[in-house]
Amino acid sequence: QVQLVESGGGLVQPGGSLRLSCVASGFTFKSHAMRWVRQAPGKGVEWVSEINSGGGSTYYADSVKGRFTISRDNAKNTLYLEMNKLKLEDGAVYYCEKATSSGVVAGVGSDEFGRWGQGTQVTVSS
Repeated sequence: QVQLVESGGGLVQPGGSLRLSCVASGFTFKSHAMRWVRQAPGKGVEWVSEINSGGGSTYYADSVKGRFTISRDNAKNTLYLEMNKLKLEDGAVYYCEKATSSGVVAGVGSDEFGRWGQGTQVTVSS
């Protein structure tokens, strides 16, 4: 079955950096677009970043553009999110999600993504 295991979260000071990872299994990772979303306490889910199946096209929310970098290693079935210059408002649980089918195109605002992991907590605090 599909599994997405996120890791790399933690406590960091404003201005700091973290690298999140998401190890995928149970499906053909290299054929699916992937994305990161986050949810802060008491708030809705916020789309953060998205990447196409090959890794050559990436997309970002305005709130993280220039600070976060999404990437993937299809040989390792792993999705990454490099987060720099972290702000207090970046604190949230971060989830990786997979496109529900290999036909889902990244970067077009599709909501055809599903979540199969528990997320990883990112806390930004001084």
